[in-house]
Amino acid sequence: MLSLVPTRLLQSGRRPLSPGSRAGLGAALVLLAIVSAVELADGRPAHYIALLVGAPFLAAALASWPVVLGVGTAATLIGAGFAVVEPKMFLVTSVNVLAVALATGLAVAVASVRQRQAEQIGELSKLASVAQQAVLRPLGPQVGTLSVAGRYISSTATAQIGGDLYEAIDTPYGVRMIIGDVRGKGLDAVRLASIVLGSYRHVAYERADLRAVVADLDRAVARNVGDEDFVTAALVEERGGTLTIVNCGHPPPLLLRRGAVIPLEPPAPAPPLGFMPVVRPRVERLEPGDRLLLFTDGLGEARRDGEFFPTADRAWRLLGHGTVADGLASLEAALVEWVHGRLDDDIALVLMEYVGARTGVAAAVPSWEVGATES
Repeated sequence: MLSLVPTRLLQSGRRPLSPGSRAGLGAALVLLAIVSAVELADGRPAHYIALLVGAPFLAAALASWPVVLGVGTAATLIGAGFAVVEPKMFLVTSVNVLAVALATGLAVAVASVRQRQAEQIGELSKLASVAQQAVLRPLGPQVGTLSVAGRYISSTATAQIGGDLYEAIDTPYGVRMIIGDVRGKGLDAVRLASIVLGSYRHVAYERADLRAVVADLDRAVARNVGDEDFVTAALVEERGGTLTIVNCGHPPPLLLRRGAVIPLEPPAPAPPLGFMPVVRPRVERLEPGDRLLLFTDGLGEARRDGEFFPTADRAWRLLGHGTVADGLASLEAALVEWVHGRLDDDIALVLMEYVGARTGVAAAVPSWEVGATES
């Protein structure tokens, strides 16, 4: 009897119950069984019919409104059954049954509102995922002569998009990559990240000199931010085995070579985009098998009990095996374990591996030399 009405209502929809609905239905049926058992054990007159109002509200906390309606209908019928056998207290028991019916209506309304809100949140989450895919396109697995993988780690489970950005494209001047971090959070940070990436995807094909790319991006940022807003960024170019890096206030990339981890600090510090940075390139000659990790400051700031994640110490063991995608997966797993699942900031990661120069490619010329004659 307890589950007859809910079961019929659920079977009409022919849809499997969600975990929340199953939990809500189970808890409500347990309550109905307990109240009925206590009432039967207590004997006449009926004293506990009013407690049945808790069943639909208990279901409403987790289950969908059809489940709540079924539970409330079952509770009302149970209460009516006890009322029928109590002729001496018919008025009192009738009022209690009416209260159960009214509680069912209120609980159905609550469950309906909660269900609509949950569906809206789900749609927003899907839109955020689509927006992230539009802003941060999937990388790799091969870009030019490089094996490349990217990963975005959100600091919150409900939001998968923020102000961190990355891109890797094969241009006439070699493979070019950018990683950046917009100051701030929320939609404004996402908007600025999309502006930077949109500008970069254009000028990376047009400018031979990375310094000219930086100047164009700086102007794009300055046109779209306030006085205190900025974007840290590191730009990387690989051409014929020569690696050129310019850094605008961003954490330096890590070069992984034969078991060693080498931070590629810039020759001179430069401010972030938006503050007219004047950058000096750093040039390195790559060897086959070299890997380069680009990351945002969320990785450097991840900590537990005041102790920062030892990125440089563990980078080779985590990133030096398997494919570049395998390496990033290992790094993320180790990081999440280190912070016990609690990150204070989003993290963008890009890992590339140099697999060797293309056959017949001319000797590499760094972009700062190619662009030396540009104004």
